[in-house]
Amino acid sequence: MVTRDFSGRDIVKVLQKFGYNHDRTSGDHAILKYTHPVSGEKRTVTVPLHDRIRVGTLQSIADQCGANDFHEWCEWIDEHR
Repeated sequence: MVTRDFSGRDIVKVLQKFGYNHDRTSGDHAILKYTHPVSGEKRTVTVPLHDRIRVGTLQSIADQCGANDFHEWCEWIDEHR
């Protein structure tokens, strides 16, 4: 069973390891930007800096990251935090 118990800071830390750059903080949300090195596709990901992120919010973050499989994305975050 893969965990879905992540803090916002956990998610930001992992995404930054893989090329996402902290653009700004708006209230208690970190705004991260990413540009794919080959295709040039740009993404903006908003992560609430809460102690525990709800599953629906996690799904939204995974979608913003372009994840095709939510379960695999959670495993990936868990492996790299």
